[in-house]
Amino acid sequence: MRVFIFLADGFEDMEALATRDVLLRGGVEVWTVSLIEDWQVDSSHGVTVIADLSWPDFCADIHVEPEDVLVFPGGMPGSRNLAEKQELMVLMQAHYAAGGRVAAICAAPGLVLSQLDHLEGKRFTCFEGFQDALIAKGAVFTPEPAVTDGQMTTGRGAGHAVAFGLAILEAVKGPEAVAKVKAGLML
Repeated sequence: MRVFIFLADGFEDMEALATRDVLLRGGVEVWTVSLIEDWQVDSSHGVTVIADLSWPDFCADIHVEPEDVLVFPGGMPGSRNLAEKQELMVLMQAHYAAGGRVAAICAAPGLVLSQLDHLEGKRFTCFEGFQDALIAKGAVFTPEPAVTDGQMTTGRGAGHAVAFGLAILEAVKGPEAVAKVKAGLML
């Protein structure tokens, strides 16, 4: 099982990197993937991050398995850039349809996960103002820090990035892994 965190120009620093950090502390194999040909991606706050894989490398070398997790950080215009990457949206839709886990935080649930089918009754959270597209598909908004419902995990925003990472960790490795990471973070 691997986690792929997709980084588009304009991604929210905390939502991508705190999530990555929590998952690494939990013993999860995590790969950051730039959505461009270059490995360098600029965050919404002007921080340049070097991803583990560029988009061409990811497409050429990686076969996403059903047990893998696809993670979409928020931030603007990062979330919009993720949503507009058609190849990525097709991959996400196929992964979810095959039973694969997806996770998104902040604006990304509304812009990215709203492109999924069969969301009726699914509980989710996101940054205030980005819930309408999911609600229109029958999903149920709740303002909790992080929500897991079935194979979908969502987070509210940057201030809840650690909770989001812990929710993904619990979904893939269980409560014992979460307890260990929380103890290490003094939470």
